[in-house]
This record gives sequence, C-alpha cells and structure tokens, in this order.
Amino acid sequence: MPGYELFGAAERKEVNDVLETGILMRYGFDGMRNGIWKAKELEAEINKTFGSQYAQLVSSGTAALTTALAALGVGAGDEVIMPSFTFVASFEAVISVGAIPVLVDIDETLTLDPEAVEKAVTEKTKAIMPVHMCGSMARLDELKAICEKHDLILLEDACQAIGGKYKGKYLGTIGHAGTFSFDFVKIITCAEGGVVLTNSEDIYKKADHYSDHGHDHAGKDRGADLHPFLGYNFRISELHAAVGLAQVRRLGEFLEIQKRNHGIIFNTLKNVEGLTFRVIPDADGDTGTHLSFFLPMEDMARQAVTEFVAAGIMGNFYWYDNNWHYIRKWEHLKNGAWLHRFSEEQKKGIMHYANQPFPISDKIISRCISSSISLLWTPEQAQERADKMAAILKNVIAKNNVTA
Repeated sequence: MPGYELFGAAERKEVNDVLETGILMRYGFDGMRNGIWKAKELEAEINKTFGSQYAQLVSSGTAALTTALAALGVGAGDEVIMPSFTFVASFEAVISVGAIPVLVDIDETLTLDPEAVEKAVTEKTKAIMPVHMCGSMARLDELKAICEKHDLILLEDACQAIGGKYKGKYLGTIGHAGTFSFDFVKIITCAEGGVVLTNSEDIYKKADHYSDHGHDHAGKDRGADLHPFLGYNFRISELHAAVGLAQVRRLGEFLEIQKRNHGIIFNTLKNVEGLTFRVIPDADGDTGTHLSFFLPMEDMARQAVTEFVAAGIMGNFYWYDNNWHYIRKWEHLKNGAWLHRFSEEQKKGIMHYANQPFPISDKIISRCISSSISLLWTPEQAQERADKMAAILKNVIAKNNVTA
C-alpha cells in the first residue's frame, strides 16, 4: 500500500538538495537557500497533479484537518457530522477546534450513509466530513446535495485516498476543502506531513496563516509579518517536503502497481461463493489500497482472520476489534479521560458517544475484512496470496454451511 515501500534515488536526491543548503525550515533564510524551496515546490506540484487551485502543507494529516476546520470557520458549539468508522484523528481534529463531533452510521461503502447524515442534521450542524476510508470514496453526490439543501460545509478527509477519483475529479478537491495525510504508511509519504486543498483563496490564506502562528507571510522576512489572528505551529519541514516532492511525482507509478495487485486478488476472491464486496460509488476511481469484503457472519470473519494469520497471510484488518479506527474500541473516548480540557457543551457531546450503540455499523464492520495491497508483490506473488486466501475463505464458509 504505502509509498515507503518504493523509496529510492528520487527521494534521496530531493533530500540531499536540502542537506546541501543546511536550511531545514520552510520559511525564511532566503539568502542561504541557493534557490531551494521544497515546500513551495511540493505545493505547486500538488496543485498541478490534483487540479486544486491552492495547497497548504502542514505537519500531519491531523494538522491538515484541524487547519481546514479552523479556516472554514468551524468552532465552538458547531456540530460536524462524521462516520463511526474512521481513524481517531478525524474525531480529535473536530474536538481541537472546539466543535462537537456527531458520529453516524456507515453503509456498505464503509463511509457515511447519506440517510443517517440527513437525520443527524440540526440547527447547530456546520459541516459534513466524509472520510474516504481504505482508499475509496463516500457517496459524494448525495452528501453534496445534503450540504446544498442545508447550506453546510463539505470537508473531505481524503487522508487514506490520495489519488482516488470520483467522476473524474480527485478526492479531496470536490468539497469546500479536502485533506491528505503524508505519514509513513499513506499512499505517498513525507514520513510525516499533510496538506489542505481548496479552490478558495480565502480558505487558503486562512490555512496558510493558521498553520504558522498566525503569520501572514506578507513581509520581506518573518520579523515583518503581521499576525491577523491566532494560529499554531503546524509547519512542515523542508526535509519532509523534499521526500513528498519525489513521491508525488511517482503517484501514477504507485497506483498502477497497486491497482494491478488489487485486481489479481479481487478476480480470484470474487469466485468465492458467499463472499460479498464493499460498495464503491465509482469503481474506476478506487485507489486499490485495500480489498474490503464481507463474510456472512461475524464469527466467520473472525475465523478467517485467525486462519490467515496461521497461514502467514498478513495485512488483513478486522476493524471491529481495532482501537484506532472504529468507535467500538475507542476507550480513550469512553473513559472520559482529560475531559477537563473541554467546555461543558463539548463534554456532553463527547460523552454522548461513550455508550451509544451503532447496531447498523456493527453489523457491517463485524463481518468486514480489509486486505491491504502491497506495491512489492510481483503478479505471481499476488496470485499466490489470492489462491491461499480463497482456499481459506471457501473452507470457512463451507464449514458453516452458509452462502450468500
């Protein structure tokens, strides 16, 4: 799946350019740089690659979400609708700007169920935040329609779906703003990093300022900058940007290999009677980072994962027991730790989810396995893996005498 699997001469060349100057910070020190500005260069390359008008690099995907929310004007008391299946950073970013996360059920896209979203809209709702999990997209037409109906912001968390498309447009460029993560296990990596994408100059300027202590970056040097509002230190370094610059230029290469290997696994597993697959609103736009499928029952999914491990087939995620990605295991949320940091309104909103059941999401996630796709597999290795997985899945389903 991730770009770190194919790290080589191109990445080292860009990093060495920075090391030669010794200027590791993205701002200032103009005279010592010898014209080397990797962060600026990466932002331009991102806009060129994804068709966005503006890109603001930051230190992580979490920082990108936080910065985007702040730049979009989401703050104290606002509600942000998001899925019950997501990485914890999505929830954390909403809390960090003083807003209240409103979690709703997913459907078999593994992303927001538009009907659940519509039911969750209140007078306090400010934004809808679809999370394009495991490399594929939410039902964006339906979600955009809800946003237009209620005059809401659409913020795409595309941190796991870099290079994915929906109806010809890159994920992360369809809403009012979008975010990518460039951490070590994303589709392309900076080691650590993220970006806010937008076609709004106003949102971009606010993101630019907010991510660097409120500097407006309009002065001749940092000492001459004005500070129109408060911000934080979410800067990316030149070293991280250098890695990302090489990686974004290799995105097409990564996606081609990933989709090839994904196709090999899928074309084998689709013949397993009783197995069903994740619904993808635009199959042509899937990045191929994961192949997600459903067994008929929870016990069967658990058994299949256990047998995969016993057979040495690693990289199969059973999200139902995962404490990073599914709310069922978010103990740090449910135990109420650190709630003294939040307003009473936020505390109430957060703890609302401590014991709230999500039976619809549970029924989906408890039967789901997501198999990650490696860039390092040859076609022969991918086929060998697919054959082993198919044999195990057929055996598990046969033992339970269940078919679709």
